[in-house]
Amino acid sequence: MEFSAYPFSSASLQQRIESITKAALDEAEFKTILPQLFGYIDLTTLEATDNESSITNFCKRALAYQRSGHTVAALCIYSPFVEQVKGLMKGSGIDVATVACGFPSGQMPLDLKLAEVRFAVSSGADEVDMVISRGKFLQGKHQEVFEEIKAVKENCGKAHLKVILETGELKTVANIRKASELALLAGADFLKTSTGKVQPAATLEAAIIMLDSIKEYKEKTGKKVGFKPAGGIADPATAYQYYLLVKAILGEEWLNKSYFRIGASRLADTVLEELNG
Repeated sequence: MEFSAYPFSSASLQQRIESITKAALDEAEFKTILPQLFGYIDLTTLEATDNESSITNFCKRALAYQRSGHTVAALCIYSPFVEQVKGLMKGSGIDVATVACGFPSGQMPLDLKLAEVRFAVSSGADEVDMVISRGKFLQGKHQEVFEEIKAVKENCGKAHLKVILETGELKTVANIRKASELALLAGADFLKTSTGKVQPAATLEAAIIMLDSIKEYKEKTGKKVGFKPAGGIADPATAYQYYLLVKAILGEEWLNKSYFRIGASRLADTVLEELNG
């Protein structure tokens, strides 16, 4: 399929964002949304200091949330910890996600990227969050980027593939739109904004471009693809803005953990604080 020419400038996107997100809920209504927001969270730790002990505590944190009646969608960790997390979370219903393909830079030969993906999947990863090669993309090597994503998808087996565009480095409306198109056509199960390691990370402007692309792809192919903003989303009010964008552009059928995730390390605690008053 071919995507249509994208009709929106940065200025017109800002107008759309303001129109969609200006709606305010009263406190009682907002609290009804909070449990849903919690259930979209990919609880994440991607630190150089992560180790077996800290990962065990990380899993205990997720299980404690669950015992209190709140379950996150997935835990996202570096690939060496996938097998450990898979064992600790057995029976919880919480998916195990990992990052791959030379995260966060993407600067790794393709054969090593694919080996990393196969390692993650063989360790038990339910989901793989890959970074695209932004250097190649910005050099205009779009076909190479497409082929890399396609190859990664083929090596994911049954694991879902989230494609991280790192929109803060792509910068322009045209670049974010083109990267979204490449990822969708190459077989992404989710489009994801950011690694969380680059500023700006998730932005509402990048989100709306990606959501528009997902909508057009669904209209032309019948295939639903998920959306995951990540990076810098630490409070419920910010998460709610992304919720409003998804609802307005893609509709309520996307408002579940199969098609909407929020990558965050701190959001779960702040949502619970809001719920508990």
